[in-house]
Amino acid sequence: MTAHLIDGKAFAAGLGDRIAAGASDFAARTGRAPGLAVVLVGTDPASEIYVRSKGRMARKLGMESFEHRLPADTTQEELLALVAGLNADAAVDGILVQLPLPSPLDSRAVIEAIDPGKDVDGLHPLSAGHLVAGLPGLVSCTPLGCLMLLRETLGSLAGLDAIVIGRSILVGKPMAQLLLAENCTVTMAHSRSRDLPEKVARADIVVAAVGQAEMIRGEWIKPGATVIDVGTSRVLRDGRTLLVGDVDFAAAAERARAITPVPGGVGPMTIMSLMHNTLVAACRRRGLPVPDLDG
Repeated sequence: MTAHLIDGKAFAAGLGDRIAAGASDFAARTGRAPGLAVVLVGTDPASEIYVRSKGRMARKLGMESFEHRLPADTTQEELLALVAGLNADAAVDGILVQLPLPSPLDSRAVIEAIDPGKDVDGLHPLSAGHLVAGLPGLVSCTPLGCLMLLRETLGSLAGLDAIVIGRSILVGKPMAQLLLAENCTVTMAHSRSRDLPEKVARADIVVAAVGQAEMIRGEWIKPGATVIDVGTSRVLRDGRTLLVGDVDFAAAAERARAITPVPGGVGPMTIMSLMHNTLVAACRRRGLPVPDLDG
């Protein structure tokens, strides 16, 4: 068996087309484009790249992009004042504060200061609570993208056994809640879980988000399972630096039904899910119907 490659880049492109159409309709109804504000504190090179890419994508899809770049010595009070201003700005539908923040800024306090209706990163405690309670809310971008890929690949997920390896608030915990909402039977695991190979071997769906290069061995994968690899690690191999996931891709692809490559799988979905959330937030704030973006 050779697994079907789940093409996150292609799915993200199609989702982008639907978001652009939704943004155009929103602008026609309201007289303005949906607005995304991204806040960057300091000059971390990776964060700089992420902020630029988010701005470019927002503009490409017909949204307003408001970028706020603050020096690394910005105080907690100054950052919270900016967030308060964005909360009150009617042109801003989504707010994303790029993490990590420089020390000694308190990320938790900043996230909690964001209006939950504009929390397009899905990290506010109210957003997490709504997800657990099954209420409408904004969902963390990476797990939302993973769920879209699973639905596209498998259709209904009801009754399937799923394992989520990793327990972060960014991916693992919200991913488990999303799968529960799809009527999966979900096991939460992590790097210290006992008998992890046996747990993985029972799963129809494997979501790996533990952050350890190729930790999940191919022989652990149940034949016919679907594997979503969220991890990205740089490793030196044969004198070259390679980007690999949490799953031993080559071995897992011999057993899985479908698998996401690294890169090109989950990565493209994360930024598009942010655009998805921005449009959803804009529609909800104006009392407009949320367009069907699943395709």
